[in-house]
Amino acid sequence: MNQSAGIRAAIFKKLHEREGVFVIPNPWDAGSAKLLASIGFEALATTSAGLAFSLGKPDGEGVVMREETLRNAQDIIAATNLPVAADLENGYGDAPEDCARTILLAAGVGLAGGSIEDATGRPGDPIYPFELAVERIKAAVKAVRSLPVPFILTARAENLIYGRPDLADTIRRLEAFADAGADVLYAPGLKTLEEVDAVVRAVAPRPVNVLLGMSQARFSLEEVAALGVKRVSLGSALARVAYGAFLRAAEGIHQKGDFSFVPETVPYAEINSLLKKSYPSA
Repeated sequence: MNQSAGIRAAIFKKLHEREGVFVIPNPWDAGSAKLLASIGFEALATTSAGLAFSLGKPDGEGVVMREETLRNAQDIIAATNLPVAADLENGYGDAPEDCARTILLAAGVGLAGGSIEDATGRPGDPIYPFELAVERIKAAVKAVRSLPVPFILTARAENLIYGRPDLADTIRRLEAFADAGADVLYAPGLKTLEEVDAVVRAVAPRPVNVLLGMSQARFSLEEVAALGVKRVSLGSALARVAYGAFLRAAEGIHQKGDFSFVPETVPYAEINSLLKKSYPSA
């Protein structure tokens, strides 16, 4: 692990320790990472869905390999000087040892953090049993604590986005993950401010990540900050914005010969100029 990775890891840790909320947007490749950095964000996180879409694969079905995720993370790390956390899905295996191995590999490529979820990737059996889910986080925590630099481990409870609207069980899992030593707790799919508040209170003083950019959760940053949320991520939202504009424009061209999208495009020179800034020799 090089010195740069250690510095980024320390910066990422401090972001979670300071007062107030911060937004950690989710690029899906080096170019989107550079653009987000140019806007002024302080940290980045990968998106499993954004990566899957860019590879022409569906998300959430275990078809994106760990090697692909880590390669994508390396590209994003190399693109900016910002700390980067990774969506490590379910640790790429059912066993606690798989989670531990994935954490060590993630830290080895220079990631400052990563998340492990309790979703299996199997449609007929989407969520790991409670006891196994906790053991998996314990193994990940042990791996984190063996590292020479900080690594922010986020533990995710996935009930709410897999057709299991059981907030009580979700909170039970998050509390157990916190007790196991996870640094950040995260339940994607919270739909009301009351649910966000319940999660924040249940795991306090551990930091909570909230997913915004989903149709069901139209909260403002100020609203979740007032409840004590530490971190806001966007998941695949920015990737879907980009793909949505791409599809609407392409469909208009194909179906109607319609080029009315052109005035809405970002000028070539603007994007090129932003990307040039990271290339001193350009």
